[in-house]
Amino acid sequence: MMNPLTLDLFLPAGKDVESAQYRILAKLKSVREAFKHNSIYPHLSNLIGLHETVSSLVGGIDDIREALPGAISGIDLGSGTVIYEKEKLDDDQLAHIEELLRWARPHIQEAIEVGRTIFEFVDDNMELEEVGIVPSYLKEGYLLVPDRQMMELHVLRYEFSVLVGVNERYQSLKTTHFKSIPRGRVAAPPATIKLDLVTENRDLPNPATYHFVTQLDFPFSDTLLPVAKRKLIRYLNSRGLAA
Repeated sequence: MMNPLTLDLFLPAGKDVESAQYRILAKLKSVREAFKHNSIYPHLSNLIGLHETVSSLVGGIDDIREALPGAISGIDLGSGTVIYEKEKLDDDQLAHIEELLRWARPHIQEAIEVGRTIFEFVDDNMELEEVGIVPSYLKEGYLLVPDRQMMELHVLRYEFSVLVGVNERYQSLKTTHFKSIPRGRVAAPPATIKLDLVTENRDLPNPATYHFVTQLDFPFSDTLLPVAKRKLIRYLNSRGLAA
C-alpha cells in the first residue's frame, strides 16, 4: 500500500516550493491511479482529513509552526516516549509553506471529488437488506457482503459503539471477519446463513444480520466493505443507536 499524502511533504517547501509541488503531485497521481481501479480506501478518507487540516492552516503561520511534524531527537527512558524536536523555520520559510498549502488545497479537493464520485456510485448501487426478524439489540450482529471478484460472500461480525468526546460524539463500527462462503451456481439464501450463524455462535441467539446486494465487481476490502459499513452506520442511526 502506498504511503499516504501527509503534512510531511509540505515541510521542505520552506526551502524549495517547486520540489515540494512535484512530490505532492506525484502522490496525488498515485491516488488517482488507485481510483482508476475503483479502490477508494484508505485514500479518500486520508485526502479528506488532509484537506481539512490544510484548510485550517491556511492564513495562520503560528498554526503551521505547531502543526508541522518534528524529527525524532531521542527517547525518554523514564516514560518510554519518543521526543520530537521541531525544525526551526523563519517567517519566510513558513510563508513558503503557506503558499504551498494554498496551492495544494484545490488539487487535493479535485482528487477528493473523484473518490467521492466512486463512493456515491457504489452506495447508489448497493442495497442493504434485513435478514429475518430484526432484534431489538442492534449493537452487534453480522454483515453479509459479496465479493464478485473472488466469487465469495464474506460474513463479518460487527460491533457498533458511540464514543463521547468533549465537544463531539464519535461513531465506531468495528468489523471482524468471521468466514467466507464460496458463491457457486446454487448459493445458500441469507436466511439459511443466519441460521447457521446462530448454531456456530450461540452468544447471539437472534443476531441482527444484514445482507448487502450489489452487482458491482469492485475491490472488496478497498471499496465494497467501506461503503457497506458506512451504509450500515446510517441505517443504525435511523434506528436510534446514535442517540
